[in-house]
Order: sequence, then C-alpha cells, then structure tokens
Amino acid sequence: MLKKLYDVTLSWAEHPHALWVLAIVSFVESSFFPIPPDILMIPMILAKPSRAWLIASVALIASVLGGLLGYAIGALAYEQFGAPILESLGKAHAMEEFSTRFNDLGFWAVLTAGITPFPYKVITIMSGWTGMPLATFIVTSIIARALRFYLVALLLWKFGAPIRDFIEKRLPLMFTLFVVLLFAGFYVVRFL
Repeated sequence: MLKKLYDVTLSWAEHPHALWVLAIVSFVESSFFPIPPDILMIPMILAKPSRAWLIASVALIASVLGGLLGYAIGALAYEQFGAPILESLGKAHAMEEFSTRFNDLGFWAVLTAGITPFPYKVITIMSGWTGMPLATFIVTSIIARALRFYLVALLLWKFGAPIRDFIEKRLPLMFTLFVVLLFAGFYVVRFL
C-alpha cells in the first residue's frame, strides 16, 4: 500500500498545479503523512531547474506550517488521551521526566529530525506534547527544513539528473552522518 501511495504522490509531480500539490504534501508530511516532499521536489526541479528555489521555498513554508499542526496535535491530544492513559498505567511521572529531558535537547531533536530520515512528524507532535517553547520549535524547524530542501534544490540545480540517485539513496545517510559528527564534536569539546 505504501508503494502505491508513493507512486500516486510521484505522479502528481507532472500535474499543472504541482506546486500546490507539493505544498499540501509538505504540510501533511510534517504531521501525519508518510511520504516525504522530496518525492515531488526531485522530478519537479529536474523538469524545471530554473524554479528550484521556488520549489524548495514552497516545501519549506508548507512543511513548517504543517509542523505547527503537528505541534498542536501533540499539545492538544496529550491532555485528552495521553495523560489519562499514562496515569492508569502509573507512568505519568516517567513521562513528565521524559518531557523535561526532551525539552533540554529540543533544539537538537527538531534539527536532527528536520534534516535526517527520522520522521519529522514524530518530533513535531512530541514538541507540542512536551511543551517545547513554540519559538524554539519554529526557528529550529525553519533552519532544519531549509537546510534539507535548499540543499536538495542546490544539488539538482547544479548537477541535474545524475545527482538524483545520490539524493534519493545517499543524502539521508549523509545528513545523518553530519548530525552524528556534529554531536560527537560537541561531546568532545564539552568533556575534553
């Protein structure tokens, strides 16, 4: 079923209103949809490289707005459903402790999820659920999503179709390695 959804999403890249479709996919992917906007961005930019920055900008704006929906879902659904379930299991205190730790690392959690293959929607919902400061969430989301979408746009604009395989298969790994090295660097500086 996911493959079929992927194929349908990809087919929209050729639609005359593809930018609107990209905006919708970017928005819903940030809160609940399983297919990332890159699936549309790549063929759209390859078809019209001169629009690479516009395409990346649409994905960025819609993704951050969708992230706000994810944040709201986390903030609102926790009170209705999460707290009573946790209390009945005797886990409310453990979740409060987790909430504090998540918010201590919140900037890095949002940044990591925004640029790596980790599902961004999970972090948007957790950010609302844990009460991360909204300004921190928004700023970090903008930075992370801009890095991701503009780098994809830059690579496709500069190198065209030959870079597609790298973006689809290796760029997520490169982002992940970058974040791991960044954390390792901070760890070394802090503890040495």
